[in-house]
Amino acid sequence: MKIGIDIGGTKCAVIAGDHNGIFRKSQFPTSDPARTLMHISQLIREFDVHADSIGICCGGPLDTQGGRILSPPNLIGWDDIPITDYLSNMFQIPAYLCNDADAGALAEHRYGIGKGIDNLIFLTFGTGMGAGMILNGKLYQGRCGMAGEIGHIRMQDYGPVGYGKSGSFEGFCSGGGIAQLGKTFALERLQMGKPLPYCQTLEDLDKLDAKLLAEQAQAGDKTAHEVFRLSAEMLGRGVSILIDILNPEMIILGSIYTRSYPLMEHYMEEVIKKEALFKSALFCTVIRSYLGEQIGDYAALAVAYGI
Repeated sequence: MKIGIDIGGTKCAVIAGDHNGIFRKSQFPTSDPARTLMHISQLIREFDVHADSIGICCGGPLDTQGGRILSPPNLIGWDDIPITDYLSNMFQIPAYLCNDADAGALAEHRYGIGKGIDNLIFLTFGTGMGAGMILNGKLYQGRCGMAGEIGHIRMQDYGPVGYGKSGSFEGFCSGGGIAQLGKTFALERLQMGKPLPYCQTLEDLDKLDAKLLAEQAQAGDKTAHEVFRLSAEMLGRGVSILIDILNPEMIILGSIYTRSYPLMEHYMEEVIKKEALFKSALFCTVIRSYLGEQIGDYAALAVAYGI
């Protein structure tokens, strides 16, 4: 039996499971490190299972080799927290720490649509855009654990900001980036005296997010649909780069794409046909994650098997 811990900015989940899947789960609001770690420890004891390792999934930056959480922007106060040592010492079993993109790739490889595939890439496409890579059957992290930061690639000289860079892949393909695109289009129309259904006033700009824009696009709003078309085309460019460089068998897209793929799939595929090497693209399946909203749970469990 394995213990998985998924630490997010708003909530934490503790999971018990094995190769068959999730056996038990409990979650609670994330707070400061001391209270959160105490709550995690209490839940592990309450589960009363014979676990032989612990996996921890968390947004970066992290020191994965040293097992330390290093001040993630969505975890205020979590500064240099030696979480693997803490849990290993408390429960006398190994503990492993992994960022959410790498953990997502491990989850898809062990539990998801990528089970049994030795060359796959998982793209988070959520709050941010990161890549987890399974190459030749093993997680690839690079020299200092920074491999897969594809969100930092600049797709255009100018554009929505993501990963500290205007026009980056994360700028175009993330929740925040999609919201930025929607706000830009809405502001243009407002200044021309032609408000959009999803944005009637300047005050409405602050309420725009990817979820609202997806709902509007699915309801037939042309401007919201244009936002997702542009994001999908940039997604196709980014995916094409990965196909050409790494020649994977499968690229799995998570989070926003999983929920909004009917708005994006066609445009993404058309760009891949134009941009990627034909033979490499022919042997690569680009598909949404089937683990869906449970990917964080399975990711934490997968990390418990070691990285």
